Amino acid sequence: MMPEGKSVMPLCVNSLSDQKIESVSVASLIAVDSLRLAGKNVEHARTLAQSETELPPIIVHRSSMRIIDGVHRLHAAILQGRDEIDVKFFDGNEKDAFVLAVESNVQHGLPLTLSDRTAAAERIVKSHPEWSDRVVAAATGLAAKTIAAIRRRSATGEVPQLHSRIGRDGKARPINSAEGRRLASTLLTENPDASLREVAKAAGVSPGTVRDVRQRLQSNENPVPLRQRRAKPSAAQKTRAAMNGGTSAAIGGLDQKTVTQALMRDPQLRMSEEGRLLLRLFTTHVVDKQQRQRLIEWIPSRWRRVVTELAYSCSRDWYQFARQLEACEAGETVDNEQVLEVAG
Repeated sequence: MMPEGKSVMPLCVNSLSDQKIESVSVASLIAVDSLRLAGKNVEHARTLAQSETELPPIIVHRSSMRIIDGVHRLHAAILQGRDEIDVKFFDGNEKDAFVLAVESNVQHGLPLTLSDRTAAAERIVKSHPEWSDRVVAAATGLAAKTIAAIRRRSATGEVPQLHSRIGRDGKARPINSAEGRRLASTLLTENPDASLREVAKAAGVSPGTVRDVRQRLQSNENPVPLRQRRAKPSAAQKTRAAMNGGTSAAIGGLDQKTVTQALMRDPQLRMSEEGRLLLRLFTTHVVDKQQRQRLIEWIPSRWRRVVTELAYSCSRDWYQFARQLEACEAGETVDNEQVLEVAG
C-alpha cells in the first residue's frame, strides 16, 4: 500500500497486482467518470453485463471510495443485479489516483478519446509539474512533444517554474541541461574511456545527453546547443528589467530603437568612455524600416553596389562582435577565424 500523501512515480496498474481483492458493496462506491468528457458509455456497460467472461476487479480510492478504474464494470454489475463487486484498493492521494485512472484506461478497457487524454494531460501537468514530458506522455498515451506543447500553454502562475524534472527512471534532471553538458564535456575530456552512464550520473544528465556531448566534442562543436545558450528571460525577469530601465524587457521582442533608448538610460554606459563609444555605434547603426526605405530610394544608382558591399562588410563586423560577446557571456572563447568561418 502507498502511504497517503506520498506521490508515486511512475504509477501503473500493474503495481497493484499483489494487492488483495476485496468484495465491496456496490452501494458504498462513488462512480464519477472524470476522465471521459462525454461521460460513461451506457452501451459499453450493457455489453459487459451480457458477457459471460469474468471481469477483473475494479480499482477504488480507499479514502474517498471513488472508482479509479472500472465505472463501466460497476454499472454492468448493477445491470446484473449484483449487490457486491470485487475491488482492489489504492491508498495514495487523489492526484495520484487520477493519474492511475488515466494509465489504467489507456492500457485497457474502452479507449479514451484524444480529447479525453489531452484534457487529462493538462490536469497532470498542473498536479505533477515535477514530472518530465516523457513520464506524463507514458501515463496518457500521448507523445512527449504533445506534452511539451501542453506544458507551454499551461505556463501560468498555476504551474510552478521548476529547475529540474523527474524522468521515467525516477531521477531528477535539470530542465536546461547546459551546465550538465559543460560538466559532462569536462569529464569526457579528462577520462575519454568513461562510460555514458558513469558520466551521466556524475553530471546529472541522461546518458543520451552525454552521447550527444561526446559526438559534439568529436566534431569540434560546442557541447551546449545554441538554443540552450540563448535562454529566454522569464516573465518575472522581464518585469524586473522593465522596472530597472527596460534593458532585458527590450530583448523580449521590442524594436532596435527601444533597445537603444534603454541602453542610453543606463548611467554606467553614459558616464564611461567605453559606454559612450558603444552608444555612439548603436545610435549610428540603428536604422528603422522607414529610414531604410528612404535611403534605398535616395541612394544614387552609381553608388548602390558600393553601399551594398559596405553594408555587408559592416554586418559581418557586427556579427563577429555579437558572436564574441555571446561566447564571453557563456564563459567560452571564440577567435576571429572561427567567427568568420561560421559567417561564411
